[in-house]
Amino acid sequence: MGTAAFYYQEWIDTLQPDFPAAWIIALVLAAVLTYSPIQTFLTEADKIFLLPLETRLDEYFRKSITFSLSMQSYLLLLILAVLMPLHVKIHGADFKSFFVLLIVLILIKGINILIRWNVQYFIEKNVKLTDSFIRFTINVVLLYFIFSGAQLIFAAVPAVALILLYFYYKKQAKDKGLKWEQLIEDEERRMNAFYRVVNMFTDVPKLRDRTKRRKWLDWLVNIIPYKQDLTFSHLYLRTFARSGDYFSLLVRLTLIGGAALYFLSYGPGQILLALLFMYLTGFQLLPLWNHHQNKLWVSLYPVPESARKKSFTSLLLGIMIFQAAVFAGTVFVKGELVLGAIVLASGIAFSLFFVYFYSKGKLKS
Repeated sequence: MGTAAFYYQEWIDTLQPDFPAAWIIALVLAAVLTYSPIQTFLTEADKIFLLPLETRLDEYFRKSITFSLSMQSYLLLLILAVLMPLHVKIHGADFKSFFVLLIVLILIKGINILIRWNVQYFIEKNVKLTDSFIRFTINVVLLYFIFSGAQLIFAAVPAVALILLYFYYKKQAKDKGLKWEQLIEDEERRMNAFYRVVNMFTDVPKLRDRTKRRKWLDWLVNIIPYKQDLTFSHLYLRTFARSGDYFSLLVRLTLIGGAALYFLSYGPGQILLALLFMYLTGFQLLPLWNHHQNKLWVSLYPVPESARKKSFTSLLLGIMIFQAAVFAGTVFVKGELVLGAIVLASGIAFSLFFVYFYSKGKLKS
């Protein structure tokens, strides 16, 4: 983040007055404003015990909306703080207007949350998609007029349209009941996202496994021959490709690390950055070892424990070396051949150390 902030400030200093800053700010903030989930903290049992009390829960849901607005306002504060230097550079604005803009954004966010709350009464998916598209379009236009310094009359038109949209959905949802299953599913999805972040640092028993079929990766599994001592190789590789967040984790960290390496020009910093992202990847893939610990049938495999460890370490080593090759290739693309070779050699050496020395103590604990 520090590196990104440094290059971001340098990039801003190079911008010309004709740069479309207002459109960029409007698009970024409109996406944040449009995405307005409501945290209700409902659980699976609530649809049984609270369903008869639905008409008496208005105060509770009003507090949920207020809580959601307060939490999302903090995110708005952070994003506006990032975009404010761009606004000041291009439009000559004053940093003193930061708090005025923040209050305006919070008010717009509040209307978006109220609209989203009324839209959740509809079970049709096309209604929710249409609502998101309309609100995003209105938000973009409204924010563009605000940040481009246009007259207030121009900003008032999309603002009124947003308010009318709220009253429209409120009237349409008047005779509809709460969609308890959808609210509970949304809340579980939100909590699972939080648990996945926490799971990077400690074991989370409540984390639910997600399985996603990735047929296009079948060729990777088919490379492994069908042998008894490679039983766990098939199991761990299929688990990595399909279950949990392992595969997407590798993709995310590799893309972010590769992009950072491409824009970073300091040689030793590139090596350290590549090793840092490899460590993050390897450390967060260690829970794969215990992914099937609660399944009794895995213990019935007529395969020795040594074969299981060998299969896991081989997979982890292959993943980390693959990531090192991608990072080295990124440096090669920049034309820094010697540095790219150093990144590759350092990555392979670090992979061997991590897999055969560092991970042993972690797996035992």
